[in-house]
Amino acid sequence: MALAEAENPPRRRRPAPDPVAVLRGHRAAVNDVCFHPSLPLIFSGAADGELRVWDTASHRTVSSVWAHGGSAGVYSVAASTRLGNKIISQGRDGSCKCWEIEEAGLSRRALYTIRTSTYHFCKMSLVKSTCSTCCTQSGLISATGDIESQSTVTEERELGPNIMAIAGQESSQVELWDIDNAIKVMCLPETGSANLADHPTKQRGSSPQLLLRKKQELDDKLGAALDYAWLCKLSSLVVQLIYEDGSTLLWDVRNPGLPVSSVKYHSESALSIAIDGLCNGGISGGADDKIVMFGLDHQKGAFILRKEIKLERPGIAGTAIRPDNKIAATAGWDHRIRVYSYSKGNALAVLKYHSASCNAVTFSSDSKLLASCSADTTVALWELYPPKTDSQVGLKTRDEISQ
Repeated sequence: MALAEAENPPRRRRPAPDPVAVLRGHRAAVNDVCFHPSLPLIFSGAADGELRVWDTASHRTVSSVWAHGGSAGVYSVAASTRLGNKIISQGRDGSCKCWEIEEAGLSRRALYTIRTSTYHFCKMSLVKSTCSTCCTQSGLISATGDIESQSTVTEERELGPNIMAIAGQESSQVELWDIDNAIKVMCLPETGSANLADHPTKQRGSSPQLLLRKKQELDDKLGAALDYAWLCKLSSLVVQLIYEDGSTLLWDVRNPGLPVSSVKYHSESALSIAIDGLCNGGISGGADDKIVMFGLDHQKGAFILRKEIKLERPGIAGTAIRPDNKIAATAGWDHRIRVYSYSKGNALAVLKYHSASCNAVTFSSDSKLLASCSADTTVALWELYPPKTDSQVGLKTRDEISQ
């Protein structure tokens, strides 16, 4: 028996990797971080109001600006293909600012400022389109949680206006803004649709994070201008919100009076939600001791619970799903970054570097890097389960055919 055990020793878990780089330079807690979709840049916003740009290759600061007042700080940063060479920063001073990316770094002055008059801890969100990086190398999650094979690349369509969602002046409201024209175009629930004092969302509290997504292509014949009537024609625009009472609501702009569907997966405040590349499901975390993976049935307008993951220590401040839909990650109050298989929900790794609460996680558009930020003033870069290259996928396909 002893001989058998010696010949077949128990398999040991591979130790969690260390970060490939740690970006130091902030003097206050780093609240949010995001990658540029096409340039080798990463942006981070700190509690003292500094917005910093880093080079992902040299791991050095490219430039920095004092984007928002020190007492307000930068609470959220966002970049997207739709924005091009611009990024958006959000502060707790009631404003969102647009910055241009120049050769020397960020513009010294904001291109324009959107005065939202909202003061809260709710991060903004930009319109999310179907991801272009989901291809033959990965199985894709359907609304029912099953794996579907994908034989062709899904192209991302970047048509229509730049829409941003942000919590409204009323804690239970969400406002949709046209970023390019700095115009508020809609409220959810619609202001005139019901008595807000009696509206069912009033008891849910504010929504700490917002996700917008598109189900279909926009009609390019409608033009670039956006007003209320034009927005009502966008049957493809759907907003998913999470609230302080732990609820998750799905809204359709064609009926801004009442949500399409509602579930309550969290027993305490829901703090973060991420939607996968195909907009067929997502992951959420909150102040309780669970992480929830769910699917979306678009025909029925319903949520489908895929998996609940219990945590030893409560508190998830941020969630993210890699663009290839392989991996999901969470940022915890316990200083840990947890990595999961998005298809099965299995735990893959617990990353231990930060010495204070982790505030956000995000993946690069090529799925090669994971970034985490923390109240310890640092941003960490990680390389985890690198995606297969086209040559590797082709080699595997040829091997399968030969067999």
